This record gives sequence, C-alpha cells and structure tokens, in this order.
Amino acid sequence: MTLFTDLGLAEPVIRAVTAESYTTPTPIQSQSIPIILEGHDLVGIAQTGTGKTAAFVLPLLHRLAEKRTNPGARGCRTLILAPTRELANQIAESARVYGKFIRPSVAVVIGGAKPGPQARQMMPGVDILVATPGRLLDHVSTGAIRLDGTDTIILDEADQMLDLGFMPAIRKIMSMLPGRRQAIMFSATMPKPIRALAAEFLRNPREVAVSVESKPIDRIDQRVMLLTGDQKKDALVTLMKESGVERAIVFTRTKHGADKVCRHLEAANIGASAIHGNKSQSQRERALDQFRQGRIKVLVATDIAARGIDVDGISHVVNFELPNIPESYVHRIGRTARAGTDGVAVSFVEPAELTYLRDIERLIGKQLIPGGAVPVRGLNPPHLTRGQNQRGGGGQNRNAAAQKPGHSRPQSRNHAAPARGRSDGGRAAGRVS
Repeated sequence: MTLFTDLGLAEPVIRAVTAESYTTPTPIQSQSIPIILEGHDLVGIAQTGTGKTAAFVLPLLHRLAEKRTNPGARGCRTLILAPTRELANQIAESARVYGKFIRPSVAVVIGGAKPGPQARQMMPGVDILVATPGRLLDHVSTGAIRLDGTDTIILDEADQMLDLGFMPAIRKIMSMLPGRRQAIMFSATMPKPIRALAAEFLRNPREVAVSVESKPIDRIDQRVMLLTGDQKKDALVTLMKESGVERAIVFTRTKHGADKVCRHLEAANIGASAIHGNKSQSQRERALDQFRQGRIKVLVATDIAARGIDVDGISHVVNFELPNIPESYVHRIGRTARAGTDGVAVSFVEPAELTYLRDIERLIGKQLIPGGAVPVRGLNPPHLTRGQNQRGGGGQNRNAAAQKPGHSRPQSRNHAAPARGRSDGGRAAGRVS
C-alpha cells in the first residue's frame, strides 16, 4: 500500500496532510504526483470524486517548499484554469489548507466579482493563480496580469471547459505562456477535441487513467422515472420527502427552470435554494453555505454552476431534466457516492427526453430502464405508452417499488480541502480524496 510519505513530497506538505489525518493517496494521486514531480507533462483521466485537485495541488506545494522564486510584478508562477467560479474557489482553498506550513501566495480571478480587487492582489505577483478563462483574458488585456513568467499551467475539468465554449480562450492563453513550461490536464472524460488540445500544447505527455472513461461508479444506484412533464414537480416533492433523502442536488437545463423548481419546493415547505449563472457570487456562496450547513435540504443547479460544488454527504442527485450532452450526466451524478459511500441518482424522463436517455445509455454502456418505470410513493404510477417506452424490442412498463438507499457515509467535517471529496473527492479515513 502506497502512503503519502512514499511519494517524495516535501516535509511541510506531508505535515499538512498528516495534520488533516490523511495517510493514503487515491489512485489518481499516487500515480500522478510522481510524474508531476519529475517535471513531465501529464494528461490525467479520472472520474469526478477521485481526488484530482490534490493530485496537482500537492506537487505544486512541494516545489514551493523546495524552491521559492519571485514571480515578478503582476505575474504568477503557476496558473490553474477552471471552468467555474465555485471550482476555482475550491482549488484556491485547497492550496491554502495544504500549504499552511508553506504559506503560498494565492489569487483567484473569476467572473461575477469586482475586477479592481483582483487586479490589486496581482500587483506584487503570486505563487499560484486560479482563474476562469474569460476573466483572466480581461485582466491580461489591461496589463493587470502577465503570463510571460509562468512555468506551470494546469487545466482542470478540461472537458467541461470544452462544453462551455472556452477552447478559443484557452488556446489564446496557452499561446501567451513561455515555450518552456510544464502543462498538466485533468478531465473526467477525454473526448476527441480534448485529446487534440493535449496533442497541440503538451509535450510527450504521460497519461494516467484510473477509471473507465465516461462510466459512473458502481456505488451509484441509478434509477429512471418515466413521467409526463406536468408530473415532474409533484414527483420531486414526493421524492424529497422520502426518509432516505438527506441532502440532494436537483439539476435543471436552464436558469429559469432552476428558479421555478426552487419556488415549487419552497412552497411545499422543503428548504431549497437555486444556484446558476445569473446569481451573483455572494448569492451563490450564501446558497452553498446554507446547503453545506444543512439549513436547506436541496440545491437546485444548472450544469455550469455545479462544477466545484464542495459539499459533504450528498445522498441523492435528481435529474429533473436530462442533459442534452450525455457526458454531463456522468458529471451530475458524480456529486453523490463519495469516499466509498453509496448514493442514488434519479432521472425524471418525459417522452421528449427519451433520445437523451438513449445517448446516455450508449455512453455509460448500461440500460437504465430494462423493462419499466419506477414509481414514487404517493403518486399514481408514472407511465408511457408501450410505443413510447419500446427500446430495441423492450417490453411494457412494469412498476417496481422504489427502494430506500442504504448509506454508510463517514463522519465528515465542513471546511474545504483539496481532497476531502466534495467537488473532487470524498473524505475517507486516512485518505486525501
């Protein structure tokens, strides 16, 4: 069994990890950290929830402990690109927590926040800059940030940045970096455009893949409910009142839809809050804090806002609407079943969404409705006509009683850390995940 002490990390990094009661790295960490320490470019492929953040944060901190160089005014030694504000903030907090004996200078540059304070914190230069691509380019264009002294670039959640249309911005940013630098890319999936990006900007990269590409983990109990559109809201209320639902994220495709679902839950006396791109940064942080502290039971989110949600103990994920990009399904349901725990993912599927369901099934290699719909207690059994539910010769719907999930989640703490498993890995005894 590999321990953190076996990976060659500097003593202050090991001391910080040990202070958090972690001893055993996850597979992505044990395989990636030595490669990064050796200076190789890296492509890391791992499911959401496997500890990707710590896999790159810890070797960055090791380098700072070994050799501290001045990044220069308005510059950064390491640049980390993330697709969402929440993920950027989580990465920065991870660097601070696990760098507490090194005290790295860390800056966050994201949209939805005032640019002035961001520019001022960059004036002396920083060890680590975590940024979303659009806001970073804004600051580069005004001269508030320089990239000519950056020696390490990390792209986190690269597939999500592709989905959000960030590839032109990323190519522009990469072209501004010095020719000699280390490039690291982490992603839950590796579609062809991401592989092409890696081939374009990474030099002879090593590849680490610790799970089957685009496959949800086995501990997630995946269920499908066949409903009409007007049944979904009542089905959601009934489901959220089940005794096994402790903390849930509900996904919608649109911001407006998230607000409507949130209002419906609140009208049913179920504590809920919505998080999406139209919310200010303070509103998003307040909603996450309420969810993390258990003051609300349900967080209603869009895909863009969901990356980087840093919360323990999510027992259920509900796809109120199926995503039209099948990879997003894998990312969504990966919010549950962290750190060796079990979780439940329920998808509400109306007739118009059956095409999306079939795309998801092809991606994950699993049939999600092998013969029938799953009813919610308290509702009339949901149904579709036999023709609507026919799937390559599939049979008629049959109603199966919804099972209560079993949970054996470890006791958790609510402060952020790189591998505590909220956004990129759950807290397990003795593991940074």
